[in-house]
Amino acid sequence: MRRLLAIRLDNIGDVIMLAPALRALRHALPAARLTLLASPAGSRAAPLLPWIDDVIAWTSVWQDAGGTMPIDPAREATIVDALRTRRFDAAIVFTSFAQSPYPPAYVCWLAGVPIRVGQSKEFGGSLLSQWVHPPPDGGHQVERNLFLLEAAGFSIPDRRPVIHVPPAARAGATRLLASVGVRADAPFVLLAPGATCAARRYAPERFGGVARGLARETGLPVVAVGSPRDADVAAAVLESADDPRVVSLVGRDTIPELAALVERAALVVANNSAPMHLADALRRPMVILFSGTEDEGQFRPRSAAARLLRRPTPCTPCRAFRCSFGMECLDIPPDEVVAEAVSLLAARGVGQRAVATSATCATAATARVADTSGSR
Repeated sequence: MRRLLAIRLDNIGDVIMLAPALRALRHALPAARLTLLASPAGSRAAPLLPWIDDVIAWTSVWQDAGGTMPIDPAREATIVDALRTRRFDAAIVFTSFAQSPYPPAYVCWLAGVPIRVGQSKEFGGSLLSQWVHPPPDGGHQVERNLFLLEAAGFSIPDRRPVIHVPPAARAGATRLLASVGVRADAPFVLLAPGATCAARRYAPERFGGVARGLARETGLPVVAVGSPRDADVAAAVLESADDPRVVSLVGRDTIPELAALVERAALVVANNSAPMHLADALRRPMVILFSGTEDEGQFRPRSAAARLLRRPTPCTPCRAFRCSFGMECLDIPPDEVVAEAVSLLAARGVGQRAVATSATCATAATARVADTSGSR
């Protein structure tokens, strides 16, 4: 086995959750060349994954949730040609519980990849040379990835999430923080108000209230981060916060630099999004506004101290990109989010002004759905 292809055509957070599987592949095949086939978004996380040798970025039609890609068979043939040229010995297709491995397996079949491993509840003929029946849908997606490898005969030396932050990204994070007046050695709260779909986003005005409350209660700078598409959200957050200690780096950092910022943060406050998975891999404490779109058990942090906040709703999990019911699952006052954050910081001796107000944490109990201590 000299040339191995790992396929995960999802978002950044999904690629980060693939890290334990990539580490296991590298452990089992130290001399093989390991290539990751990822979406353009997911490929941005590649510098954090030292187990891979290179990455192919591809926008796949079977991941086109909006149905916006035109019919273009010639375009689809280019990925087949690219994989055929590389002469892969095997391809391992990683999918979520809701995805089919057969479209990418068919691409690999057309490219002449002899070994094609994937998991599905549905029959797909000979597109998979090794067809694995998956675990129950409710399991964590990291464990789903590892289940596939174990079924294919690989051993898993370490199941914990992990990423490696490049030194250049740490230097870049230092420069970014300095540009908004945050010293390299100063604790701060990282605020990530964005998410890939609207149904996962806590209201930016409420995020502004959280930022203002954290700056007031802890005295710490609050640094907002996000991609360029989050610029409008970040502007609303800063306007609502109306506090000079709340600053923005939105649109200015790369994914490796974002990881370096998460690594340095005293606390991360975010939606169910890539910063949550980065914080888990880097063992940073976090408060997550976890909307009802997903089942917490499939995506929740498992290694870092985390408080997941959500109001119970009968429509959970809806898997929707947009909410039709006024985002009732995230109808959580900013004061409750601040109370949870202050409690988590105070337990670590950060933001000493928080200690005197930690008694207010009891008011947030109705919103808390999980509190992980990192014991797993």
